[in-house]
Amino acid sequence: MRIHLFEFGDLNWFPNVIRDGGTDYLRYLLIATDVYKPMIPLISEALSQTNEETIIDLCSGGGGYIEQLFKSLSENSTKKISIILTDKFQNNEAYKVIKARTAGQIDFVNYSVDAANVPNDLKGFRVMFSAIHHFQPDQVKDILQNAVDNNAPIGIFDGYEKNILTILGVIIFHPIAILLFAPFFKPFSFSRLFFTYIIPLIPIYTVWDGCISILRMYKSEELLKIANKTNANDYIWKAGKVKNKYNIHSIYLIGYPNGIKKLQ
Repeated sequence: MRIHLFEFGDLNWFPNVIRDGGTDYLRYLLIATDVYKPMIPLISEALSQTNEETIIDLCSGGGGYIEQLFKSLSENSTKKISIILTDKFQNNEAYKVIKARTAGQIDFVNYSVDAANVPNDLKGFRVMFSAIHHFQPDQVKDILQNAVDNNAPIGIFDGYEKNILTILGVIIFHPIAILLFAPFFKPFSFSRLFFTYIIPLIPIYTVWDGCISILRMYKSEELLKIANKTNANDYIWKAGKVKNKYNIHSIYLIGYPNGIKKLQ
């Protein structure tokens, strides 16, 4: 059963300095566990099917797995892949570091972007990593419908098992990992250290939101059911679950217009 309790990171008033500390940690965690590596062939296939070379990353947070995705896609594609980071609450300092490291092939917009109302000038294959659980089912439908209305392909990816062992892992492992590695997250921030070691708001926020995220997780069949409720009779939807080398499962939903190659 999906339980939608509140997360601090969803609140408009929540301080960016704390939110960014949490998203910086999430980026580190996703890179360390390679949870989305099994999704790369699915994304590569979707890009091929849709003739897209630009990826619009919605709800980017601190950048998450996007650099690893870019590297893998670039190594296995004859196309010049580019990625644009967007978020309702942007972590622009992290985005600047990512942009510099990729010579601008991963760029970002410095204004707030609503995943259910993406600006018309942001065209490409929309993706969303570790974020769809933040939204209620009617909001998920709005996100998918907005993609459909703009004839935009979309891929939704969310990781980690929904069980008590995962929640216990978050409670036990996350604080230890944050305390050990906070000084090494990029970009470096004294405020992150202050709110980790002096006033530990970042560990508290990260553990709470991490546990609630597990309770909020969707199953792939639930996302597919929502997708089938959109006005998208000409869309192809694919959903499923995969696991990485650490046996960590993640779910996906991918949709794109049927016959999109003929339209371009």
